Amino acid sequence: MTEAMIEPVLLSLRLASVTTLVLLALCVPLGWVLARAKGHWRPFAEAFLTLPLVLPPTVLGFYLLVLLGPEGPFAPLHLVFSFWGLVVGSVVFSLPFVLRPIQSAFEAIPDSLLHSAASLGAGPWQCFTELAVPMARRGIISAAILGFAHTLGEFGVVLMIGGNIAGKTRVLSVAIFDAVERLDYATAHGLSLGLLGFSFAILLGLSWLNGRAARP
Repeated sequence: MTEAMIEPVLLSLRLASVTTLVLLALCVPLGWVLARAKGHWRPFAEAFLTLPLVLPPTVLGFYLLVLLGPEGPFAPLHLVFSFWGLVVGSVVFSLPFVLRPIQSAFEAIPDSLLHSAASLGAGPWQCFTELAVPMARRGIISAAILGFAHTLGEFGVVLMIGGNIAGKTRVLSVAIFDAVERLDYATAHGLSLGLLGFSFAILLGLSWLNGRAARP
């Protein structure tokens, strides 16, 4: 593997790792709140947070570019065409892929267990950290793996926000696109096959994890 191929791979792995950590920090408490919520606002919150599932990446990337760009409210942060801009875009785009499995894992916890813990003197924080999170750990692990893999293969949003700057914003998917544009099919094949193999391994691992969880 040449240096030109290694650079976007390492940058993509760094982006996926940072994005996954941010998403877990956001989605674990958010998934718990949504799982326990009973108000009329819940469907609106869920619809808003899962919009990236149905929005074309270019649409999402365009509005993020408007918000983060020179004329946007977050212009002083200088996030456009930077690594941290890619993180912001990846977090927004991959959020539902991490949030939904975590929320579902929390919703699967019987209310009777939580009520029993509360009746024994456990406060809300104890119920969350010592009961709910350990019981939902498989869902959280699956969400983390899915979020990492999804971030690794994202193209539209990262291209809109980060462009194609070598060593700075040229992630794996953009490098593949760039290689195809140059008619460098050898590089495109090498990067694509690597991503294909990794994606298959991720799905295989998730299938094994879910199958193991389903066994008594």
